[in-house]
Parts: sequence; C-alpha cells; structure tokens
Amino acid sequence: MKKGKFHVIAYVLINIAILSCGGKKYIAEIPYHYSDQYSHSTLNLKKDIESKYSIVDDNPQGLGDDTLTIKEKYSIIMEVMPKEITDYRLYSYIDEWLGTPYEKQALEKQKAVDASYFVQALFSDVYGETFPKTPDGIFRSKLLQLFTGRTFLKEGDIIFFRYDKTHPISDVGVYLHNDRILACTAKGLNIYDFNDEYFQLRFVAAGRLKKEK
Repeated sequence: MKKGKFHVIAYVLINIAILSCGGKKYIAEIPYHYSDQYSHSTLNLKKDIESKYSIVDDNPQGLGDDTLTIKEKYSIIMEVMPKEITDYRLYSYIDEWLGTPYEKQALEKQKAVDASYFVQALFSDVYGETFPKTPDGIFRSKLLQLFTGRTFLKEGDIIFFRYDKTHPISDVGVYLHNDRILACTAKGLNIYDFNDEYFQLRFVAAGRLKKEK
C-alpha cells in the first residue's frame, strides 16, 4: 500500500472514531463555546457604545425652525459652535438688515442706513431700551456700563469708534462673536473682522447694558 493511501485511510478512521465516541459532543461544544463568548462580548460592546454615544437632544430649548436656521447660519459665519449663539433676537433682527447701503442719518431696511440710527432702533426693538440716535449720545447714555478691554467683549456689546479729533465718538458698531462685529462702512451694514486695522486704529471703548437691579 502506498504511503499516501495509508494517510488517507488513517484520517478517515480517526474522524469515524470521533463521530462514534462522543465526537458529536466534542464538535458541538467547540464552536458554540467560542460563539457564545463572541455573542456576549459583542452585546457588551454594543451596550458600551450606546452608553458612551447616546442620542443627545440638540434642541433642548424647543426652538422653532426659523430660530434654529438663524442659530446655525450665524454659528458658521462666526466660526463658533451653535451653542455659543444665544441671543437669537439680535441675530434675527440684524439678518434682515445686512447689506443695506450706508447713508448718513438714514434708517430704511435694504435701502439706506446709518450705524447709530440702526443701533438705536435695534436696542429699542429688541431690548426695549431707548438711546439717542448719535454715537456720542449713545456713548453718554446712563444705560451703559463702559469699558475698554477687548477681552471683556460679549455678544451684543456696543463698540465706539473715533475718526477725527473734532468728533471723539464718531461711530458705533455691535460686537457679535469671535472678533466679528456688525458695523457700517462705505460697503454698507455688514459683519466685519474686528482685527482689521481700519477698526483697531479707531476703537475707543465698548458699552454693555447695565443689569437691572
């Protein structure tokens, strides 16, 4: 008998022995032993993932679709997380005015606007506070707490600029987020980078509404 045939016959006899002498139990236990272990570990892994990455309600305040749109739109413009956009009334108000051309002492949506006139209207309509319509008048208002440090600026603060010696307070703007401000230039009412030299050379101070006692 050839060596190869002998190996084949031996292999067959061994398998027959396994099947006849408890082989079925042996074969059955091996795969199920590892299969059960795999199933349990998979289940545990799934539970761990669900606990770590559970579904989070990204709208706990129950905001409407229009407000959510504003929130996401301006978080992109400001390059901040949506949760950092909190003054929805402010952004909803300015959203309708962006791009309005500049014109001195004017206030007509999408037609002509003066920054101080706009700030006066914004704080009246959104916050119920009445300011004069001139930059200097707003600056001197008792409703504001004035400060000079840029690091203290927060969403909604009024920024004051100086253009010449005869007008110490010449213009105003509104701080938004991440060094973005709402201001009026020859390009109109828009969102600008506060770090631009144009604004840095003219920045005088900022003002924040005083908290009600």
